[in-house]
Amino acid sequence: MKATAEVYVTSTCPYCTMMTNYLKENNVPYKTINVQTDREAGQRLVETTGQMGVPQTKMNGKWIIGFDPDKVQEALKS
Repeated sequence: MKATAEVYVTSTCPYCTMMTNYLKENNVPYKTINVQTDREAGQRLVETTGQMGVPQTKMNGKWIIGFDPDKVQEALKS
């Protein structure tokens, strides 16, 4: 099964752009959730991960905090 990702972002976050670009380059389908425009999603994210920063990416049931290509590769292998 091909990995898919949910990327929680804000409109002005350069690391969010880096994460989505990295996923595109690695042919990983993803959906973005903008926590600036969807406050409820932002609240759920904080309740789930305990983190307020972005990007936060959920892949294969694992959370990746920040732009972390090594963690993306680990999640792709699992």
